[in-house]
Amino acid sequence: MKLLAVSLAATIAGTEALKIMTLGDSITGEGSGCWQAFLWDKLHKTGLVDSKKIEFVGTMPSEHCGFRYDGENEGHTGTLVTEVAQKKLLPTWLSTNKPDVVLMHLGTGDIIHDVPVKEVLEGYTILVEQMRKSNINIVVLVAQVLPLNPSGCATCNARVRALNDRIISWASEHSKGESPIYVVDQYDGFPSASQQDGVHPDKFGGQIMALKWYKALREFI
Repeated sequence: MKLLAVSLAATIAGTEALKIMTLGDSITGEGSGCWQAFLWDKLHKTGLVDSKKIEFVGTMPSEHCGFRYDGENEGHTGTLVTEVAQKKLLPTWLSTNKPDVVLMHLGTGDIIHDVPVKEVLEGYTILVEQMRKSNINIVVLVAQVLPLNPSGCATCNARVRALNDRIISWASEHSKGESPIYVVDQYDGFPSASQQDGVHPDKFGGQIMALKWYKALREFI
C-alpha cells in the first residue's frame, strides 16, 4: 500500500459527513463476498462510523449480507474500466453521490475481455480526472485487483499480475498532495479457496478484503 502524508481532515474540511463511494463491478455489487458490509461493520464497531460521520453513498442499493449495514454503492455487474471511461458514466454517479473518498476495485472485467493493461490504466486516469472535477480534494483508494482464475482463461491471472504491477507506478504518477491516490493490495495473500468461480470472493474472502480496506482507510481518517 502506498501511503502519502496528507490530512483528510483538511481534505474534507467543512463537510458534515465523510462520504465514501465504492466503485467497481460485481465484486463490489451484488453482495459478492459482502466486503462492504464487513467493512462498514468494522468501522462501526471501532466507533469510526459515528466519530467520523461516515456515510457510504451510491445509486445501487445494499445487498443481503445477514445484518443491517450502510451498503449503497456503485458496483455495476459486468462493468469495465474502459467502458465507464468511454461512456462517461462516472460523472453522473459523482454528481449524485458527491463522495469525499472513492474505494475502487475495477479492472477484472477488462482483463477477462483481454483489454490491454495500457488501456485499463488510461481508463483509470480518465476516471480520476472526472473524480477531481467533482471534488478537487477527493481521496482515491485503488485496489490491486483480486486473483483471477475463471474457467477457460488460463492467462487471466498473469494479466492481473501485470496490471497490478503497473498500478503502483500509475498511482505515484497521478497522485496529488490535495488529492492523493492510495494503493491497496487486494491480491497478495488472497486464498484461491475463497473464489469458488475463480472470480468472486465468498464471505471469508469478503472479510479479508474488508480488513485491507479498513487498514488503508484507518491511515488517514
